[in-house]
Amino acid sequence: KPFVYEPGELTFAAGETIRLHIVNEGEEVHEFVMDTMDANAEHKEMMAKFPEMEHDDPNAVRPEPGQEAEILWTFGKPGTFEFAGLIPGHYDGGMHGSLTIN
Repeated sequence: KPFVYEPGELTFAAGETIRLHIVNEGEEVHEFVMDTMDANAEHKEMMAKFPEMEHDDPNAVRPEPGQEAEILWTFGKPGTFEFAGLIPGHYDGGMHGSLTIN
């Protein structure tokens, strides 16, 4: 099964506070990180070098198979961002989507 997020794109308003409920329906650990495309690319490179690195970022969760997690987030300025899974092989397998803040 390909690595996908459903839905594949998210749109919110600047200043809006949302609660994202992330459910891992896969058979391995997955990750959900919201950031700029550049920051995600840097994070992805770091993960390739240190795949076991621990995270404690408010913009990210890493649920185990069958587990759920939540992110409570208030969006700041408008722009185009990205959500992604940056565990090695996952992004390239399709785990990313667009995050638009209006």
